[in-house]
Amino acid sequence: MAGRSFMITGANSGIGKATAMAIAKKGGTVHMVCRNKDKAEEVRAEIVKDSGNKEIYVHILDLSETKKVWEFAESFKKKYKTLNVLINNAGCMMTKREVNGEGLEKSFASNSLAVYILIKSLIPLLEKSPDPRVITVSSGGMLVQKLRTGNLQSQRGRYDGTMVYAQNKRQQVVMTEQFAKAHPNIHFSVMHPGWVDTPTIANAMPDFHSSMKERLRTPEQGADTVVWLAVSEAAVKNPSGHFFQDRQMVSAHLPLAWTHSSQLEDQKFMSVMEDLAKGFQPH
Repeated sequence: MAGRSFMITGANSGIGKATAMAIAKKGGTVHMVCRNKDKAEEVRAEIVKDSGNKEIYVHILDLSETKKVWEFAESFKKKYKTLNVLINNAGCMMTKREVNGEGLEKSFASNSLAVYILIKSLIPLLEKSPDPRVITVSSGGMLVQKLRTGNLQSQRGRYDGTMVYAQNKRQQVVMTEQFAKAHPNIHFSVMHPGWVDTPTIANAMPDFHSSMKERLRTPEQGADTVVWLAVSEAAVKNPSGHFFQDRQMVSAHLPLAWTHSSQLEDQKFMSVMEDLAKGFQPH
């Protein structure tokens, strides 16, 4: 992977860290996009030491701050000539409804809008790089959610953080399908890593975490399909825009599920995202 560059969000713990380590060991240039500077620098040092690869760069960004996501992506494009692979891995699960400085609900801002903006802004850079790919780490939780465009900010009804997260993860699947149609020269994929022992799960779902602890995957096991989608020749032989689990293309809906949204609903969602994103774009 020498000479290929990979951007990984949430690269300082869990699946993101395991992905960064695996790609660094294969010689790839890694751009770690993280919120916590101290933790990121510590993990960067660990990756450099274990992999012997010095081409590891840290970028500090809180994905819940919508304007900053745009600013980061736009400045990245000016500074770097290529980006072969974007891996949207960072995830945020809230226990109560909180809004960011721009008045957007934080889970939606981090998991959905930030992913939309990063993809949208970095497409020109990806398109001029060889064999470009975009991989988004979703969750099997999205299988119980149908796309809903009417309550993106979770203003109505009781706030259930795990369900909001699952809805955001469904939104990522729809975004992947739609971006793949619009940009056929980039290979888009979205995946379920399995149920993995990560800080996100431990903090946001403590009961699930303690009862399932023995059966959860390691971050390395969770990262396996992410790395495969990012580096293998086999992965891009599959059509773009699909959902993967354990290196296999699988359905993004359960059998007989009511979770399918119409083309019209999907397009409406994308235009709502476009309008929201534009409102925070630096001029």
